[in-house]
Amino acid sequence: MLLPSLRSTRRFCNKNFYSSTSAAAAALKPSQPPILQILKSERDPHKLFHLFKSNATNRLLIENRFAFYDTVSRLAGAKRFDYIEQLLEQQKTLPQSRREGFVVRIITLYGKAGMIQHALDTFYQMHNFKCVRTVKSFNAALNVLVQTRNFDSAVQFIDEVPENFNIRLDVYSVNIAIKAFCELEKLQEAYLFMLDCENNKGVKPDVVTYTTLMSAFYEHKRWEIGNGLWNRMVLKGCMPNLHTFNVRIQFLVTVRRAWDANDLMSLMRRIGVTPDEITIVLVIKGFFLAGFPDMAVMIFYGLRRKGYKISANIYQTMIHYLCRRDDFDQAYIMCKDSMRKNWFPNVGTVFMLLEGLKRFGKIDKAKVIVALAERKKPPFDSGYLASMQSLLSGQ
Repeated sequence: MLLPSLRSTRRFCNKNFYSSTSAAAAALKPSQPPILQILKSERDPHKLFHLFKSNATNRLLIENRFAFYDTVSRLAGAKRFDYIEQLLEQQKTLPQSRREGFVVRIITLYGKAGMIQHALDTFYQMHNFKCVRTVKSFNAALNVLVQTRNFDSAVQFIDEVPENFNIRLDVYSVNIAIKAFCELEKLQEAYLFMLDCENNKGVKPDVVTYTTLMSAFYEHKRWEIGNGLWNRMVLKGCMPNLHTFNVRIQFLVTVRRAWDANDLMSLMRRIGVTPDEITIVLVIKGFFLAGFPDMAVMIFYGLRRKGYKISANIYQTMIHYLCRRDDFDQAYIMCKDSMRKNWFPNVGTVFMLLEGLKRFGKIDKAKVIVALAERKKPPFDSGYLASMQSLLSGQ
């Protein structure tokens, strides 16, 4: 009697289990695509605005930075700045506006849309929605302000706002300002600002500070100050990074100090900073420009033997400058090697090589280059290929 009863109980339980599981699955199955997917696919600015506005409290939306940036970007592209204002002002009235990180997002979004005054107003209004104002929001507002390229306004903001709101500048504040001053070619002001922040505000410059200033002074051919900044950085115990080394090497190449540039690349390797493509291209180019092509070739093969990644751009540099030196045999070897990796020099360099090979009666080698060019994926323009063939035939 027990067995039938137990069997029927199991049937009853299994039936209920599968029934409830199916119901739960049906409830979990979305009736429409997630809101983020709908937002991404909506192209009508009016519908996009209302869709975003109606989901202002949706956690999936609130926590998704990309959804905000994408929506504001598309509304700005449609010139619907009124919609942007309504959406972002709505966000200020919601609980998330009490988090400084979220307010920084609003400030940045206004800046991306070119609505500079709205961004600054948001910073000044933070206390209205009970959000604590720190250097993070200050830096966000400063970043937006420097987009205006208004030097006087940026300086006034830096001078007055931190004191008014009891905000202590950090090195990011300094770097934002210095980058802006350098872009405005206010190099002396940028340098003095760094010194003032270090001496009077207790903000120690970092490698980004020095690199930004060095790059600007070197670019404007004010070599002595650039060199002084390099020396000051080293004496202060601030370790150069890859970008700093590349800025310094670029300067050395420009003034034809190729051997010093090579020594600096060797120093990089010794202290554990791996040269990148830019470093290698600069050093190779430096030896060609200084009149030492054999040394450039040695550098190329030496680095390849040591396992450094030799990129298409490095091949391009070697082939271009070898052709300019009329060393078409070496350029041919490197071009063939590069093309077989599906790394092709630019069209101008290929034509320079073909013309040189033809001029020195090396038509067979030129034909090999053209045959490899015809296999390029994606292919060269058909007009370029026709011109290459025409060059070989002498037409």
